[in-house]
Amino acid sequence: MSPNLLKPFVQNRIVEINELTGDKQWFHVAGKQNPADMLSRGMHLDLLKSCDMWWHGPAFLQVDNSEWDQNMRCYDINCDELPELKPVKSTALVQINSDDFLFHRFSSFNRLRRVVAYILRFTHNIRKLKAGAQRFTGCLSVNELNNATRVLTQIAQQQSFPEIYDSLKNKRQFKCSRSISGLNIFMDEHNLIRVGGRLVNSDSFTYDKKHPLLLCSRHLFTRLIFEHQHKVLLHAGPQLLLATVRETWWPLKGRNLAKQVVHKCVRCTRMRATPMKIQMGNLPNERLVPGYPFLRCGVDYAGPLLMLNRAGRGAKLTKCYICLFVCFATRAIHLELVTSLTSEAYLLALKRFISRRGKPMQIFSDNGKTFVGALKEFSKFLDTNESDILNYTSDNSIEFSFIPPYSPHFGGLWEAGVKSCKYHLRRIVGNAHLTYEELSTVLAQIEAVLNSRPISPMSTDPTDLLPLSPAHFLIGRPLTAPADKKDLTMTATHRLPRYDRIEQMRQNFWRRWATEYISELQKRTKWQSNQDTLLPNTLVLIKEDHLPPLKWQLGRVQETFPGRDGLSRVAVIKTATGIIKRTYPKLCPLLQPQ
Repeated sequence: MSPNLLKPFVQNRIVEINELTGDKQWFHVAGKQNPADMLSRGMHLDLLKSCDMWWHGPAFLQVDNSEWDQNMRCYDINCDELPELKPVKSTALVQINSDDFLFHRFSSFNRLRRVVAYILRFTHNIRKLKAGAQRFTGCLSVNELNNATRVLTQIAQQQSFPEIYDSLKNKRQFKCSRSISGLNIFMDEHNLIRVGGRLVNSDSFTYDKKHPLLLCSRHLFTRLIFEHQHKVLLHAGPQLLLATVRETWWPLKGRNLAKQVVHKCVRCTRMRATPMKIQMGNLPNERLVPGYPFLRCGVDYAGPLLMLNRAGRGAKLTKCYICLFVCFATRAIHLELVTSLTSEAYLLALKRFISRRGKPMQIFSDNGKTFVGALKEFSKFLDTNESDILNYTSDNSIEFSFIPPYSPHFGGLWEAGVKSCKYHLRRIVGNAHLTYEELSTVLAQIEAVLNSRPISPMSTDPTDLLPLSPAHFLIGRPLTAPADKKDLTMTATHRLPRYDRIEQMRQNFWRRWATEYISELQKRTKWQSNQDTLLPNTLVLIKEDHLPPLKWQLGRVQETFPGRDGLSRVAVIKTATGIIKRTYPKLCPLLQPQ
């Protein structure tokens, strides 16, 4: 037995024994004729004393070697049963039928092509090794990748059009469907089915453009090509995707396949996700109760703006913000310039607002840290001075209310005020940088313009009264005037004293406000119906305004319930980070439950 068939431990020692003994012939001695076995197995001294083989050796050593038993010269051993033998690995090259090629094992066209290219390289190197030719090594070349693509196309055509492929290969007549009959198909020198078409006489196009390879859109190989080209073209649309694929291949019903690939692309689905559309909510009670301006108001911040810290040379630019207060009933606007987003700056702006417009009963705002911090500071102030102002706060306390998180549509009133303020600010200031006094003056002028806008439709009749505006309500009473419960609208003016005449004017404003302005709010200008509904177990994409669509959070709806206004809906969503609540406009449904 050759030593190279044995394991390294046994092989090294057999080689060493052969080197020491040379080419001498080895013989086998059975255990019963081996004196060394007596010592290793043990024997009584009485038996050992009379043992002739121990004292004189085995009997065959006393005769000539020509008379030795033939079994001693050739000892047969079953080599297959030796534990010292190396395990033998045999490699067999099996030709796989085209019907057995596993396209479903691959999800990428590029990976599929490279795997087939390495298989073809291996078979080429095995064949060339016997012939002594040059082998392919290193990275895959362009020719190898193109050859792999041709092989894959041939296999896909054999699986998609078996009868047509055999007929073209054997040059027999065949019947084809209506979609193929107009393509004038033929088989080239690589046994690939190509489209004849009508561009054969063109010298401007390549051979693949004039005669593209025929593919079936239902085959997995064709889908892999479309998905690969969709990513290469930076997630192009169906039209460009189909046009690019037809430069080399001609997929039957390729337009439908291109639409399917684009529609099923996860990245494209996230980018075109749109929030749910729900019906516009009912007006809250705070907007329908007459009262003094800014009795119930909302607040929001706009900015940042750049402001000069002083006039003259050497001035530095600092950030500033606009604090906007909007009245819920009259839509009157009050603008305050603040220099930071701290709670202290907001409290100072709030004090200036109260001093000029009167103390509000209720203030609404979003969930900004500035407003939440102001509520905490105001609460600390009330707790510290509770003994002094307990009776006063019981009748004149200011209630702070916050809209639900991630729901800016709840604050559409002040969002519209911020938009109108920025509209005039960009046209007045432009790229100029103003000081605190100059910018405060500009904001006061913008405030006057916004409060002069009509809140009811204007009539074309010159004899009609002027339309109502927020300014009518702002200058119709003193800031400290108490509310009067008497209805003076139907009383003759000449019978009233001067104070009641002023109150009558104010009540007339509110009467017109109820008849002219409130009636216009009855109509839903947008979000007129619930176009989408959420069901439990629906897969949704949670929209975040401060994040791009690709980073929107994915979750699944557990339950839904009505919002605060009765029409908007809120969903309880389970995400990877936990269970959260979101309103419908911030959700993009992706997959409805079956």
